[in-house]
Amino acid sequence: MANRPKRRNPWLPHEPSATATGRVFLIPYSGCGASMYRQWPRRRGGVEFLPVELPGHETRFAEPNFETYQELAKSMVIGLEDHLDVPFGFFGHCGSALAAYEVSAELIRSGMPAPARVYVSSEVAPQDGPAGRFLSMDDAGLGAELEKLITQLGGKPSAELIELYLEVLRADVETNKRYVMPEPYRLSCPITAIGWTEDDEIPFSTMGGWEECGETTSVLLDGRHHRFIEAPEDLLDVMCSGLSAA
Repeated sequence: MANRPKRRNPWLPHEPSATATGRVFLIPYSGCGASMYRQWPRRRGGVEFLPVELPGHETRFAEPNFETYQELAKSMVIGLEDHLDVPFGFFGHCGSALAAYEVSAELIRSGMPAPARVYVSSEVAPQDGPAGRFLSMDDAGLGAELEKLITQLGGKPSAELIELYLEVLRADVETNKRYVMPEPYRLSCPITAIGWTEDDEIPFSTMGGWEECGETTSVLLDGRHHRFIEAPEDLLDVMCSGLSAA
């Protein structure tokens, strides 16, 4: 029988490397897809960075979006299960930090391999939310934010593109609004809570609640809310050192 081509994993636009000594799965920001990490290196030393594509986003736009972060976590652990064979972590910024927390909790509760570390950037802890300007914005306000973000990512926003992404962003914002966790699950793996000195969206001073969610190291990096898009060296240093210490 002829060998059949390997089926592409819809969660991972890039095939994980068999020689990686560590992996960080990068969960996209609200309203965005895996391409938002286009400026990130594929690898730094032995650690590879793997953008995750979510249902209902970009290449998976035809699929239903998720209603809750818990629902997303249950399906994501199945999609990534084959690639949890080296020390790994999850990175999420703003709303996607909550997805990073929930997928880590799902792995631990189900007895699957646990992350070496979870990186949460510019987001309050589950018990302190929901929080953020997007939650109270109308479609016009969200559309204006999308236009700025697409430009920052190097794209050229058009009315058609904004309309398309606005539908996804609105669904993600509604998921965030529904996420109310007065008694968060405490992770057995460590957390790194990352803030930014010029962040006027989620101030670093509001992120102290992560200590209730697991053993937490807090790090303050230079930059504004969206600096993570550029894959700054100090952020990559934090991630690679966190996996090396696992």
